[in-house]
Amino acid sequence: MEFKLIDYRNGIYAFDAGYVRHQLAAVHLIVDDGHAAFVDNGSNASLPRAQQALAELGLTAESVDYVIVTHIHLDHAGGSGAYMQAFPNARFVVHPRGARHMIDPTKLMAATEEVYGRETARTLYGELIPVPAEQVIETTDGMVLHLGKRELAFYDCPGHAKHHVFIHDRAANGIFTGDTFGIAYRECDSPDGRPFVFPCPTPSQFDPVDWRDSVEHMMALGPEAVYLTHFSRLAPPRPLAEQMLHRLDECVRLAKQSLADANGGDALPIIKDRLASYLVSEVRAHGSTLPEAEILKLWAMDIDLDAQGLLIWARG
Repeated sequence: MEFKLIDYRNGIYAFDAGYVRHQLAAVHLIVDDGHAAFVDNGSNASLPRAQQALAELGLTAESVDYVIVTHIHLDHAGGSGAYMQAFPNARFVVHPRGARHMIDPTKLMAATEEVYGRETARTLYGELIPVPAEQVIETTDGMVLHLGKRELAFYDCPGHAKHHVFIHDRAANGIFTGDTFGIAYRECDSPDGRPFVFPCPTPSQFDPVDWRDSVEHMMALGPEAVYLTHFSRLAPPRPLAEQMLHRLDECVRLAKQSLADANGGDALPIIKDRLASYLVSEVRAHGSTLPEAEILKLWAMDIDLDAQGLLIWARG
């Protein structure tokens, strides 16, 4: 995939992680006064892109103060160990629930293989490299780290995962949301460029009440923009948050109804079919002209994982 560094002209940059396909996962780079921090990293394959981004900005490996992950799902954190090997001055910033799994990723890889299947998991992520324990900073709710002259505030945001944080870059007034603001595959943008945002209630820690509270916490900070790992900068965020939360409510409703309609049988295929139909209808209502087959291909893995996550939650 071709490398392109996106400059948002506020000290925040983004580039494609090169994960699976174009514009599936973004790596964000924050730069201030010669100091750099990466937010989320995709997989080991993104490291050469991170190094190229630094080089284009006249920075070195020693310029990196922090490697930050919003949560430890491997499409966000799979390259963490490789990054820590490459950037000798960096500290690794992670929610305390996730820290031990990055220091010893054995259980994390096993859980990923259970969700994706061993062959697919190994193809996507290869061998996970442990993060040295002495380089780890565990976040606390409201914690502030300094990067050059700017402040990065960290807040717990469960809903998608219990080991999830969001990061408020106070200088840019932007929030790095990980997956808690949902997913915006840009192929589904409307013809006039409006992004389509859809929730991702993947296994196994989905909680719709916590999710709503986390999004409202973000919006209470009055951000100018949000920066999604899937895929990057969206603004203004408030109307998009309302759309995403409405869709979250609908996903919860269809999961409950599907479980009841299964009447003790296998509810998963029912949820999956209804989720796919709902997604397509919402993309169409948004104004996207993408063919239905392309929509379903684009979201295939998400539909499968989201159906699993909804069923786990619905069963309580």
